[in-house]
Amino acid sequence: MKVLHIITGLGIGGAEQQLRLLLRHLPVRSEVVTLTNPGAVARGLEADGVPVAHLGMAGNRDLGALPRLAGIVRRGRYDLVHTHLYRACVYGRIAARLAGVRTVLATEHSLGDTQIEGRPLSAGTRALYLATERLGTGTVAVSPSVARRLEKWGVTPSRVHVVPNGIERARFGYDEDARRMTRTVLGLPEDAFVVGGVGRLVPGKRFDRLVRAVAAMPGARLLLVGEGEERARLLGLARACGAADRVLLAGACEDPPSVTSQGPGLPALLAAMDVFVSTSPDESFGLAVVEALAAGLPALYVACPAIDDLPPDAAPGARRIGASVPELVSALGGIRDARLARLPQPAAAHRYDIAHSARQLMSLYEQAVHGTPLLAK
Repeated sequence: MKVLHIITGLGIGGAEQQLRLLLRHLPVRSEVVTLTNPGAVARGLEADGVPVAHLGMAGNRDLGALPRLAGIVRRGRYDLVHTHLYRACVYGRIAARLAGVRTVLATEHSLGDTQIEGRPLSAGTRALYLATERLGTGTVAVSPSVARRLEKWGVTPSRVHVVPNGIERARFGYDEDARRMTRTVLGLPEDAFVVGGVGRLVPGKRFDRLVRAVAAMPGARLLLVGEGEERARLLGLARACGAADRVLLAGACEDPPSVTSQGPGLPALLAAMDVFVSTSPDESFGLAVVEALAAGLPALYVACPAIDDLPPDAAPGARRIGASVPELVSALGGIRDARLARLPQPAAAHRYDIAHSARQLMSLYEQAVHGTPLLAK
């Protein structure tokens, strides 16, 4: 089977890195087209042996990109086109139809209750999404929560199929040597209480509240992994709170790493933390929380469908908390006082192993390509 994946961009981000991880486990011939930004994940894919083409799209209204994309689809003679992220889903479905490819799946990675890919939802966004959704074979939701949001939007329930995000679980097992080495590299004292977070540094992640909470806890350190427009503001806030020397922004982390990656990888960075916090109030899955749990960390979260969609005993180290700074300080103080040992990998980490997700997706591919009706799950 030959599959073309179309994605909006390939800089370091959750959907982008999830695509690369999936392609490592899917037993098909895969090629990738990125509409914009052939960044670090594009280089990682190429290092993995996956061909990547850059369409060079100038913006959301660059209609000239559509015939170029349709030409790529037509020349490639693909059995299936799989689109990822809003712009790629809209343009990719139309291009596939123009090229004569009727088997098109789209993964909805980033639909929250009030935003899509970090941008506020609008009537126009929804109308365009629904109009092009009907051109495809079906839509993959990364969690039951996203499936419910799609159905609430107006997507026919029988066209929605849940395939959760996944992690390479074995890579995240806790390593004491990695903890010591990473803390040394980052300049974190061995006995410091280190609060961690992972994600794009954008307003919607609410990392400013985490900075304020850690600043209010004498001696505590904050390690944030990610890059984005909020970097300067977060550093300024740390200075204003008198905690500049206790807040470390480690930058973006390519995961899975490629041969060109530098610095500690994500499992090592998680090993250096004592507790993980996700302050984002609106998530489509919450992959970083699952990775933290796989690393044996207690994980506090404001919103995480990946955990909320499972039975309570599947993730005993995870706890939903309030979003205010006083609530964060209280929850973090309780964990610091408890001096918790590293936790074993919970059932949630096994449930979201990437090999399991790849098998589910491959089953959808087989059904779509060979004409078997897709059954919603």
